[in-house]
Amino acid sequence: MKGNEAIAEAAIRGGCKFFFGYPITPQNEIPEYMSRRLPEVGGVYLQAESEVAAINMVYGAAAAGARVMTSSSSPGISLKQEGLSYIAACELPCVVVNMMRGGPGLGGIQPSQSDYFQATKGGGHGDYRLIVFGPASVQEAADITAEAFSIADYYRNPVMILGDGALGQMMEPVEFRPVEERELSPKTWAVTGSRGRRPNIITSLELEPALLEKLNLRLAAKYEKIGRELVRFDTYRLEDAHWAIVAYGMMARVARAAVDKARARGIKAGLFRPISLFPFPSTPLAKVAEQVRGFLAVEMSMGQMVEDVKLAVLGRRPVHFYGRAGGIVPTAQEILQALEGLVRDRNKASREGGDAGAEGFRTTGSSN
Repeated sequence: MKGNEAIAEAAIRGGCKFFFGYPITPQNEIPEYMSRRLPEVGGVYLQAESEVAAINMVYGAAAAGARVMTSSSSPGISLKQEGLSYIAACELPCVVVNMMRGGPGLGGIQPSQSDYFQATKGGGHGDYRLIVFGPASVQEAADITAEAFSIADYYRNPVMILGDGALGQMMEPVEFRPVEERELSPKTWAVTGSRGRRPNIITSLELEPALLEKLNLRLAAKYEKIGRELVRFDTYRLEDAHWAIVAYGMMARVARAAVDKARARGIKAGLFRPISLFPFPSTPLAKVAEQVRGFLAVEMSMGQMVEDVKLAVLGRRPVHFYGRAGGIVPTAQEILQALEGLVRDRNKASREGGDAGAEGFRTTGSSN
């Protein structure tokens, strides 16, 4: 199944009843699929006149307590940032899919990871956060999307599925597994009519500074709770690794192949793959620093996630970066060469410093 279609089907199985969006490549299969399937399950699909309109339709449906989703790609997500800030401030649950394309600006339609800052650092205005996941396969994208509605309801917070164009366009086998719903409270806050009770008012406008600060403090406490409860990551051949490659999403799959190539050349490499990008798995990554000699962050950008890696490591070990931009996907061979360069530099420094800890690795033979 194509990645975009799997995400759409998983959303329906996760309880999504409303979808509002606007076309943009490379995510168009999501609204196309939803336009066909949602009416079959009693849901509503509506193509809005713009991305701005779409995210405000999401705002309205979420305020009414519905399970709602929108999807777009980088420039379209930029247009939705004001609405996302409002939705987060109102503590409304919804799911947003961003299939990233190359940027900045209008950019191109090839895969990229250059929206990491936008997704994990807010994107819009004010002190708010999205819960962000970076799946690495069609199966994982389907699993996370189906669960995302329950997570959004539980924390009353928007959840973003951050993929790239390659994930959305590639085809892989996928199994739609039963969704484990969290224990959820009734949505007594929703705007569902007020017969027999006081009306619910959902707004992000608060003119009294003390009350607005109270909202910010409550949001901050929620984000701290999310940071304790929702961290997710995966590792590969990291147990005895001297070097840790850190990569997320589709880039992690290439990095995994680079780990195998490095091991074949005698370099003990391993992979650390963040799955939750906010909250970032800082504490588990900091523990990795206790065993490795250095980190190599690999991204399809000019370097964004690498800043979170450095914050997690806090100078305990050197953190290096390798990335390509503009829609170019780094190859496993490129990553291997970057890693070999780090080993050579460290060996040279060790020799010059009289340190006997130089690391040997094979420099001849095929590395394809």
